[in-house]
Amino acid sequence: KMGSKGYFENVATEWDSMRESFFPESIREKAFGMIEISDNDVIADIGCGTGYITEGLVDKPVKIIAVDQSENMLNVMKNKFQDNSNISYKLGTANELPIPSESVDFAFANMYLHHVDIPSEAIGEAFRILKKNGKFIITDLDKHNHSFLLTEHHDKWMGFDRKKLESWYIDAGFKNVSIECAGESCKSNSTKDDAEADISVFIAIGSK
Repeated sequence: KMGSKGYFENVATEWDSMRESFFPESIREKAFGMIEISDNDVIADIGCGTGYITEGLVDKPVKIIAVDQSENMLNVMKNKFQDNSNISYKLGTANELPIPSESVDFAFANMYLHHVDIPSEAIGEAFRILKKNGKFIITDLDKHNHSFLLTEHHDKWMGFDRKKLESWYIDAGFKNVSIECAGESCKSNSTKDDAEADISVFIAIGSK
């Protein structure tokens, strides 16, 4: 079984065009709309892929730490943003982020949680790297029943129940947790049959 890391290593060079068919850039803009970014903020892009979140930040005077488990994804991203000196790239997993404790103002995780073995631990790890009053923003899939995503996309979770997600945030130590509908959906068609997924996307946020 390939697993999610192998899957993303394999699709890295095609990922940008694949991603455009899955979900729109408006999700990113809505996530940014939840916070106020200041000059010199340090922002982690966790499970960065080829830089969907980072792309909306590169022109701001901030420092970005891009983390992914796939070296190929990071290489595609480095090539894309080679003229930007405000990004540092780190190979790492959700449960062991290569980032010092209390060093980040904001952490974003777009469509990564459903690829994580133990989401509650990943949320706790995001809490660790945040400064006091720092915020963690997750954009991901609501609970669904499209099982082809488990086999074809190597998802580990069929979306998330919002109440469960809220409890993971709170257990990790986050305050002022809110989870709301992003007003967008993630779409995917099976390559094996005529199954189609159209899954609503949530935005979750909590403060340290």
